[in-house]
Amino acid sequence: MKTHKAFSTAHRQAQDTMSDYKDTLPDITAVQATYRASIYKRLFILGCLAAGVVLSLGANFLVGPAHLPPSLFLQTLFNSVSVPQQTAIIVWQIRMPYALMAACIGGALGLAGAEMQTVLANPLASPFTLGVSAAGAFGASLAIVLQWHIAGVPDNWLVAGCAFVFSVSSVFALDMLTRFRQADTSTVILCGVALVFSFQALVALMQFVASEDTLQDLVFWTLGSLSRATWATLALLAGSLALIFPLSLRSAGELTLLRMGEERAASLGVDVPRLRRAALLRISFLCALSVAFVGVIGFVGLVAPHIARRLVGEDHHFSLPGSLLTGALILSVSSLVARILVPGIVVPLGIITSLVGIPFFLAIILKQRPMV
Repeated sequence: MKTHKAFSTAHRQAQDTMSDYKDTLPDITAVQATYRASIYKRLFILGCLAAGVVLSLGANFLVGPAHLPPSLFLQTLFNSVSVPQQTAIIVWQIRMPYALMAACIGGALGLAGAEMQTVLANPLASPFTLGVSAAGAFGASLAIVLQWHIAGVPDNWLVAGCAFVFSVSSVFALDMLTRFRQADTSTVILCGVALVFSFQALVALMQFVASEDTLQDLVFWTLGSLSRATWATLALLAGSLALIFPLSLRSAGELTLLRMGEERAASLGVDVPRLRRAALLRISFLCALSVAFVGVIGFVGLVAPHIARRLVGEDHHFSLPGSLLTGALILSVSSLVARILVPGIVVPLGIITSLVGIPFFLAIILKQRPMV
């Protein structure tokens, strides 16, 4: 009898304990509602970034040395035969390729920077800081100064091709260092910095021996400019970005796990070497195309991912499109500033992005706390 009574008492105590434990558990409905609210918030932020890109594109279409009212722009856009030929040329051959190329280049650099910072586990990693841009500039300078020619190939495409080859080569050199020397991410960053200074010195040598005619073309690559944007180069870059971005999104889950560290990601089933190689391949292609068409554009690939992560968090399903849109917005606004900063003169875009990016670069070094 005493045993039964003791058992009943213990049973009631256990039930009371379980009841108290259940009371302390979070309500699953509340958790789901909070999660949905965070998703909607991030989607809203991405929508705001996309709207900002559209607005900046509209401003780029309208701003320039030639006054172009919005009504005339729309008329040219939908019925170009009804406007003077000069106006049609300004809209279709100058302003639209210029503005759209700025958004595409910014998006490509932002996306490449986001993946690069994740796979190298370093917040200072970017196409600019790892020497990818400098390598492309050196490849272009060789073709310009040495006046290389290939029968049937336009000179501007040959220069872009040389820039592409050198940019891709620099990324794969860093990848080989990581794979065969078992180098850690800090070593990769230091090697990237060494590449930056090496290629900058070689570009300076090319500038020193260049003639007056070729020096102007060389300055275009070293300072970065959208003035030579065409529909052909825009189509190639936009098409490449449209193909690569879905591939990046497919790896978003694995990249998010990689942010927690290589060992933890590997323990959760992530093939880290394969993921890194695929990401570096995408990065090299985007960076090489960007440098090949517009020259060296600094700090966009460094700053855009940090801004995106502070806005939408670490989940790469949101930070990757956020980095793309942030990069597009930064470069689109920078291209607008480059045309209105000095009346009648288009300031090289690389100067604007460097001036804007330096404060962010210092803030990252000082390890400011994130906004979210």
